Amino acid sequence: MLEPAGVEPTEERVYRLLVGLHGADAETVAAELGLDRRRAESLLTSLQEKGLVSGPEQRPGGGGHFVPVAPDVALGPRLLRGQEALERARRGVAELAEEFRAGGRRRDARQLVEVVTGVAAIRQQIRDLAYGSRTEVLALCKAGHVAMPSEDNDEEFEMLAKGVRYRVIYERALLEEPGMLGNVALGVRAGEAARAASALPVRLMIADGALALCPLVPSADSRFGEPTVAVVRSSALLDALIALFESQWAAASPLHVTGAGELAGLGEGPGAAGPALAEDERYLLSLVVAGLADKAIATQLGISQRTVQRRLRDMMGRVGADTRAQLVWQAARRDWLP
Repeated sequence: MLEPAGVEPTEERVYRLLVGLHGADAETVAAELGLDRRRAESLLTSLQEKGLVSGPEQRPGGGGHFVPVAPDVALGPRLLRGQEALERARRGVAELAEEFRAGGRRRDARQLVEVVTGVAAIRQQIRDLAYGSRTEVLALCKAGHVAMPSEDNDEEFEMLAKGVRYRVIYERALLEEPGMLGNVALGVRAGEAARAASALPVRLMIADGALALCPLVPSADSRFGEPTVAVVRSSALLDALIALFESQWAAASPLHVTGAGELAGLGEGPGAAGPALAEDERYLLSLVVAGLADKAIATQLGISQRTVQRRLRDMMGRVGADTRAQLVWQAARRDWLP
């Protein structure tokens, strides 16, 4: 039982005896466990070196008396060190496995992409991708599911609870399907970062920037045969899929849940006019596009540099932009620029 903590079975018998007796000498241990005295002394010395017993205490008229150390004090640190060693070994195995796969992919391009066919097999791949993620899952959710409706994606809630980040873009046609708005609102409340786009090129899932699932046949054509998806591993192709997602993310509209629990943000996507800019905001934005620095913009508008930065952050938040370049992109699509 205590072998993972580095305690041999016979040593464990001695330690358990000492715990039950609250201490004993070598002669008592030998008699109780049917050992010769020399063997008992050797085992007690070993336990002492491992920090599981203290002593020997000299008692009048008797030999050395060994006292057990509290199990949680003695064994806790040893178990922790064992866990750390196992974690290092696990990481080492993962690195070796990835090196092995990378070597195989360099020699055989067929290992870069695996084709999976059939609804059951695809559903299992989707679940494996989600449960195998450690940091982030990216998804393009296009209308017309291939193997599993979005509302059946229960594993997302489990992974969000474990700290995995989800960034999901929903096609507007998908959001118009019955029950989808409520389903997306549940995800957003659970921590999902959601955005909406007027149209998406493909369905896509990417886990940790290392593995992607992408349908090979449009969902409208799947009625003519079994659906198929490509499992894409680390490669230039995967890098291109990640770049595709990020470009769609930059252009999509952020979705959020109102105090009433309703999904909001659907009227602010590309192609929609969006909330109009005030005249001073439009002028500020035109100065940004012209390439002026914040200090020069502040002088031009007669306001502080901090106010310039705050107004730009407000506009970026309004369109879900993370950078000024994305703000300009979104402003152009919304006809905000003169």
